[in-house]
Amino acid sequence: TEAMTMGTRIVVMKDGFIQQVDTPQHLYDLPCNMFVAGFIGSPQMNFINATLAKEGTTYTLNFDKYKVPVPAEKAQGGKLDAYVGKEVVFGIRPEHVHDEPDFLAKSDCHLDANVDVTELMGAEIYLYVNIGGVPVTARVEPTSTAQPGDNIKVAFDLSKIHIFDKETEQTITN
Repeated sequence: TEAMTMGTRIVVMKDGFIQQVDTPQHLYDLPCNMFVAGFIGSPQMNFINATLAKEGTTYTLNFDKYKVPVPAEKAQGGKLDAYVGKEVVFGIRPEHVHDEPDFLAKSDCHLDANVDVTELMGAEIYLYVNIGGVPVTARVEPTSTAQPGDNIKVAFDLSKIHIFDKETEQTITN
């Protein structure tokens, strides 16, 4: 946190090896791998194992009963083609998981979530939910009415998803 607030360039290291050198905002928005993505940000990025599929020109990230569409700009240049039919990891930051009615009304990809824990932080609420057996943290507005035990609908801000190679943990697309 201190490096993010005070630094203009940050070096992220793991086991003595440099992972990424960049500005705080680029580290947050454009991590080069899963380690950097999970290291930067609090609460940390959610990681979900999924199979990448392609139907026509549309890519989807499939897990449990869900088919999460990948925005076209994330697939430009054919960078996802080599991963079709393979398991990947997609990441979504907690602040990009929404339960607000306005956001849900604009989204065509709703997911069912069971609320395990709510944590009021004052200006925001952390929801710890389970989506198809996957634990996910959402950082939502303090007006959220979700309570432990509730089944709610959530939606991801799809423009903010990250996709990682499951084997190398390197970023495929931000």
